[in-house]
Amino acid sequence: MESKAQVQSQNYAADIETIKEAQLRIGPYIHKTPVLSSTTLDGLAGKRLYFKCECFQKGGAFKFRGASNAIFSLTDEEAAKGVVTHSSGNHAAAVSLAAKLRGIPAYIVVPKNAPKCKVENVKRYGGQVIWSETTMLSRESTASKVQQETGAVLIHPFNDTRIISGQGTISLELMEQVPEIDTIIVPISGGGLISGVTLAAKAINPAIRVLAAEPRGADDAAQSKTAGRIITLPQTNTIADGLRASLGDLTCMSYYVVLKGRKQGVYTTWADCYMQVNGYKGACYFKCHDYEEARGYFQSNDRDRRTGPKGEDVVNGHPTAIIAMLGFLTLLVSLLVWTYIM
Repeated sequence: MESKAQVQSQNYAADIETIKEAQLRIGPYIHKTPVLSSTTLDGLAGKRLYFKCECFQKGGAFKFRGASNAIFSLTDEEAAKGVVTHSSGNHAAAVSLAAKLRGIPAYIVVPKNAPKCKVENVKRYGGQVIWSETTMLSRESTASKVQQETGAVLIHPFNDTRIISGQGTISLELMEQVPEIDTIIVPISGGGLISGVTLAAKAINPAIRVLAAEPRGADDAAQSKTAGRIITLPQTNTIADGLRASLGDLTCMSYYVVLKGRKQGVYTTWADCYMQVNGYKGACYFKCHDYEEARGYFQSNDRDRRTGPKGEDVVNGHPTAIIAMLGFLTLLVSLLVWTYIM
């Protein structure tokens, strides 16, 4: 299904300059997250891997970068009536926290199937929860209604140049922390993260490769790239709730226009995150705040899976790679995709 027009866009495009401006703007509020490595994972992958751990960001995810950039870029007059957004979790918490720091109201439209722990995060940060049905149409229409009633400024979860610029600050940190990296793997959903990361990374090092990772059960980005237009899925099949959104017009343009070369693009895997461990070898355990343990696995012993969708060897010859870590479930999906393209 082809997507209809998305939400309002700013009248400027995100680029390295807007990303640098975002870094200055949000610097006092965000954490400079660490880059970690694991000799065990290096051994399994046969490559040097680095993890940009955005799970340690305020609010528990990279989303706080974009949300704080959007909210602190508002004029006092714009901010006076507050902000509104729709989100199933991490962006909602990020907007709530950023609004709290600025001292303005945050109206958060949340689908009824949102994880309880994420809704509690929104409330803890002072966001006012407004429930919607689970469809994107319901989320957007409810947010539009709240905007009309309150005069609040809409902060879209990803299809917003202020959001893209904020997420791009990850690359500014990353390229300083690990200047030798030559490949970045980023989970893709709505596309705000990968758009910002790609724009900044390519501006600093045009030769760097950026690979998008998504579960096969929510592969709208791969389908969109193949079709040359935004594709939305009638339903998705993944427990990684942060990877169910479809691309926006801004994020689609920002990411795909920058990418060049057959060894860059979107890679998918049939494997997904599982809430049970399938054997000891390759099992990964992570504690997710007040979630029960999220468990997943990735199989590194299947050397027949060395090629991408068109048969290309996408990793050999690249001794250094990075996986951008959104959160625990989406990290596991990225690891699964990594083993697919090894």
